[in-house]
Amino acid sequence: LGGGRRTRDHCGSTGQECPVSHLEYAAQVREISADFSVAAQETVALLGPNGAGKSTILNVIAGLIRPDSGAVTLAGQDLGRFTPHDRGIALLAQDPLLFPHLSALDNVAFGLRARRVRSQAALDTAHEWLKQVGADGLADRRPHALSGGQAQRVAIARALATTPKIMLLDEPMAALDVNARPEIRQ
Repeated sequence: LGGGRRTRDHCGSTGQECPVSHLEYAAQVREISADFSVAAQETVALLGPNGAGKSTILNVIAGLIRPDSGAVTLAGQDLGRFTPHDRGIALLAQDPLLFPHLSALDNVAFGLRARRVRSQAALDTAHEWLKQVGADGLADRRPHALSGGQAQRVAIARALATTPKIMLLDEPMAALDVNARPEIRQ
């Protein structure tokens, strides 16, 4: 959860600062019920057989699915009050879900532009993240011209470029060739 140090964030519309201390999940959706907490700096893995609801839980946390009951809170704030793009959560799935009409660079810059970051600053940040994941040479390529590993690198750069409070990983390397996985993990 979060980056290398404890940070502060504004809690909803009140403008008050609150520590990004922990995530709490106590919700039920599609007959999948779970209750757990994740502390700051903690890494947690959800394990279970196919169809157990692991991806569903991640989608609820990300705001892509509304729970039938219960709540997801971050630092005491009910995330149900926020749209998915206002939660500060990145979800990296098995499929990179890149926009086919955008270059790799523009895919990474997309989230920044959606947050009204100036165009050149968004492109500069996007290029830096492509460099960080070893994909700076792919900046001008469209998704159809990328291998699976290259597309996943671009998706990782896109997720990290927005500096999310929480990064959810839903088997992002499951569809990759076994030999490509260690390289992507770096």
